[in-house]
Amino acid sequence: MHVPDGFLDLATSVSTAAVSVGAVGLCLRRARHEVELAGPAMPGLVSAFVFAVQMVNFPVGAGTSGHLMGGALAAALVGPATAVVCLTVVLLVQALLFADGGLTALGTNVLLMGVVTVVVGYGVMRLVAAVLPRRRWSVVAAGSAGALVSVPAAALVFVGLYAVGGSVPVPLGRLATAMLGWHALIGVGEAVITGAVLAAVVASRPDLVRLARTTRAALPDLVVVGADGVRRPVAARGGRAVGPDRPDDDRDGAQEGARPGRGALAVALLVSLAVAGGLSLLASASPDGLESVAGTLGFGTAAADSAVAAGPLADYAVAGLGGAAAPVLAGVAGVVATAVVGAAAFALAARRRAAR
Repeated sequence: MHVPDGFLDLATSVSTAAVSVGAVGLCLRRARHEVELAGPAMPGLVSAFVFAVQMVNFPVGAGTSGHLMGGALAAALVGPATAVVCLTVVLLVQALLFADGGLTALGTNVLLMGVVTVVVGYGVMRLVAAVLPRRRWSVVAAGSAGALVSVPAAALVFVGLYAVGGSVPVPLGRLATAMLGWHALIGVGEAVITGAVLAAVVASRPDLVRLARTTRAALPDLVVVGADGVRRPVAARGGRAVGPDRPDDDRDGAQEGARPGRGALAVALLVSLAVAGGLSLLASASPDGLESVAGTLGFGTAAADSAVAAGPLADYAVAGLGGAAAPVLAGVAGVVATAVVGAAAFALAARRRAAR
């Protein structure tokens, strides 16, 4: 649901940009402690993975497609504040390198996909997790529920923005019905993808899932060998060991995260590269939900080309290169760029916190 330039008037675009700057600045401050503990590589690779999966549009029917927004997934993995920054990095790379989403509409896209989906998705998953048993499958179920609701929520916010500053008059009732209808279907795909990813990570490294730590889901027990040679089980709670020499502290446990090893980071990077460079070739060519609605209701013609539409990687291609190699190279370049920018941004945030 990347909003192009031209759909909203300048005043509305400036307003959404101001709100987005404030929200991202606040989230960056709140994410510093978490990044300092878990390291900048993890959120950087979460950004890269979301970028990669967003390249894979899936059909939802009647010549319309959708793609992962990723706000709920990122929030479940690294927490809501860090997730907002992760999605902002993704949207920046997409807008500046690939002309995906307008430059004047960047604030709108950050608000819709980087703030609304994270806030709504994380809120829903925490509510669902609170009523489910503290088990690993509960993390997957809660994350899927948050993803399901986050997409139509973002669509509804777009309807509100268009009511305030839409460039072409359209019946708001028809706009709301069409946007919610298509994005409810896209939300189902978002929930399936989010649940599958969380299930895979929870099965292998549940300590890396923020939602599993903050909801105190059942994590695998650790075994500590004492000085006397006796093996003692130590329950893992909140991402940290809890035993006689390390008391259970709910607050610290909810904040402290595990730092992934090089092996886990390498696997995450390889999966992202495989999705962007391989699976994306199977993506649906049909317009996404917003494009489809805009074409049906007649405001699609208001879309303006991005200022970087003539860039070397615009439209996820490579200038002067044809065939399947172009989107593959563009996808790989996007994953690398997003991972580097994301890791650099979070490393800078952690360094500033340490200096202060």
